Amino acid sequence: MNEIRAIEVSQMKEQVDVFKVGDTVKVHFKIVEGKTERIQVYEGLVIAIKNSQVGRTFTVRKNSYGVGVERVFPLHSPRIARVELVRPGKVRRAKLYYIRNKVGKAAKIKELIIKKNVKSQAARESVPAEVQA
Repeated sequence: MNEIRAIEVSQMKEQVDVFKVGDTVKVHFKIVEGKTERIQVYEGLVIAIKNSQVGRTFTVRKNSYGVGVERVFPLHSPRIARVELVRPGKVRRAKLYYIRNKVGKAAKIKELIIKKNVKSQAARESVPAEVQA
């Protein structure tokens, strides 16, 4: 049992991209065609993340020419070059399978807006640099 665990740990990525369900992401996926290798970008909404150590997967859904297309990616796969966060989403569910039944604007996810503390930033700018140190 410990041998299997050691193999799993050795295959896991050290740097894992941070995203969550509801986010719109671009997955840079390496495609091998004979001797050549290219990167294909798959952009869509993360509708599910399933946890299981090295077998952790996430499902990305996009709308391609009016047809919903879903693809499941293993998170620790060596074929995934990177996962780029395009737009953070604000959702209240762990799995967004209900999006499959929605059409048009109803299938949109609210964007998570991160507000900065404007008052404290303005106060820091008004104080001279000698006083701050």
